[in-house]
Amino acid sequence: MAQYKKQAAIDDKIVLDYIKANGLDTIAKKVADTCGVYFIKLEPGQGNDLYTTSTYVTVGDTARVLGQTTPFYMTDNFHPSYQLSQVILGLRLGIPKVQKGGLVRLLVPSRYAYGPYPQSDYGLPANAILDFRIRVYNITN
Repeated sequence: MAQYKKQAAIDDKIVLDYIKANGLDTIAKKVADTCGVYFIKLEPGQGNDLYTTSTYVTVGDTARVLGQTTPFYMTDNFHPSYQLSQVILGLRLGIPKVQKGGLVRLLVPSRYAYGPYPQSDYGLPANAILDFRIRVYNITN
């Protein structure tokens, strides 16, 4: 638990420093007061769909390690559908900030992503802080 809290403090400082250094102070919001995930609503989308853990979403997304320019994952023209309960916590918390057609940017500390576990398939080190841009194409309950 001590290591978890130590890493959380490190991640939170990195995310806040990034937000300030990139002039995102006025537009980056926490998904919840007690959460370290930040979102930037680039386009709100249309509708009033409710999200649950069983909601399926169809998305297009690009994922980078925070501060890097090269994506480690990008959907391009392929738009996968998945159940919210099957993705990392940062996405479960952040995707519901927009509706169908919306575009959201998520800054996800490692504890809301893969934590201390490297993801060799993506070339991610342990405790990677992630930066997603996600377009929601469809929402199905």
